[in-house]
Amino acid sequence: MNRERKTHSQEFKREAVALVVEHGYSCAAAGRSLGVNGNMIGRWKRELEGDAAEVFPGKGKRTAEQRRIHALETENRRLRMEKEILKKATAFFAKESA
Repeated sequence: MNRERKTHSQEFKREAVALVVEHGYSCAAAGRSLGVNGNMIGRWKRELEGDAAEVFPGKGKRTAEQRRIHALETENRRLRMEKEILKKATAFFAKESA
């Protein structure tokens, strides 16, 4: 019984939060009227209050911090591979010179 996950646009999320913040609806009431769980609207509200500039990035879009972490992880992986190659080369040349 797999249910397909619903995706909502950034605009929809902002308008749902606006119902709560600007019009005084409770999260549950706004959720019922929009066909969304009230807890989800509460979560969107907290996210919007936290960092309004980079909130709701969407599928595959990373925040600046996530992009930086990804770049550092990629570099770390590359450096580990280079280190392993150098270890093997050192062992090879040490064996040859002996």
